[in-house]
Amino acid sequence: MDSVPSISTREKMMQEYSRKDREGELFSLPDLEVFHIPDDRQFATQEGDEFESGWYWWRCLPGCLPDSEPMGPFEIPQEALRNARKDVECSEESSQ
Repeated sequence: MDSVPSISTREKMMQEYSRKDREGELFSLPDLEVFHIPDDRQFATQEGDEFESGWYWWRCLPGCLPDSEPMGPFEIPQEALRNARKDVECSEESSQ
């Protein structure tokens, strides 16, 4: 199982690599964002569906709009990141 970095619950968003092997590549950028929706905030889709509080992830390059819908909620950020990396692995396998 991949090790998932320790994330302080005070951090509300982080950028991560979907594939750990790309972290050391010179021209590689993080392609995931893991973020938290707190209990005291209300977020909704354009259709009006509200998100539950918790940790979510989506595909997103730095400075760009997200490339996917938010996935979650998860209880802890490590769980969201683990799910994101697993989802990307499955997508890559199915496209081959």
